[in-house]
Amino acid sequence: MSIQSELKEFATWEKVEVYKRFFKTGKGEYGFGDVFLGVTVPETRAVAKKFVDIPLAEVTKSLQSKFHEERMAALFVLVYKFQKAEVKERKKIYDFYISNIRYTNNWDLVDCVADKIAGPYLINRDKKILYKFAISENLWKRRVAIITTFHFIKNNSFEDTLKISEILLNDTHDLIHKAVGWMLREIGKRDKKVLIKFLEKNSKKMPRTMLRYAIEKFSKKERKKFLGNN
Repeated sequence: MSIQSELKEFATWEKVEVYKRFFKTGKGEYGFGDVFLGVTVPETRAVAKKFVDIPLAEVTKSLQSKFHEERMAALFVLVYKFQKAEVKERKKIYDFYISNIRYTNNWDLVDCVADKIAGPYLINRDKKILYKFAISENLWKRRVAIITTFHFIKNNSFEDTLKISEILLNDTHDLIHKAVGWMLREIGKRDKKVLIKFLEKNSKKMPRTMLRYAIEKFSKKERKKFLGNN
């Protein structure tokens, strides 16, 4: 059995049509041309767990697939491998992930892996690759840059999230606005003062969607204050 054959056991045509709309696969949309099998995320996770011990060369086949769920399954396999790997093996998995980053080409594919591989690997290392990604013309690399920092946030390290958020303040894509706002909100859950300081400096120039996401947990009065400045 293979990842593809296992996934096809769960394939549903009705879900294909739903996913095509949900992931914006129309001409000119961010997911243009993506192809789906119609498999749910829990089903994809379950399949991936069966293949956690396959070599990286085998993971490549699924990661390069035209099918969205195959690429997602391959990314889940990488996450599961990384979580049980020793230090040397973790570097191999991280390097493999980064060298194949072009196949992480939708927001859910970014979100299911970036903070679970790049995050833990980079937390105590040089993070210049994230700053390189943050200024990339590639939408998904920019999203990887900010989502990776979720792991840092969970470890109460906010500096890189704040710096990358400032780099992305003028981004034109709503998927970046949402991602940055989400990460800022996560900082606020842990240290509201840090978030407020960032907002006092940047709220007037933040895209409204980014700001709304960032202040979602604030009181009505607090939200009104910052939205009034935007």
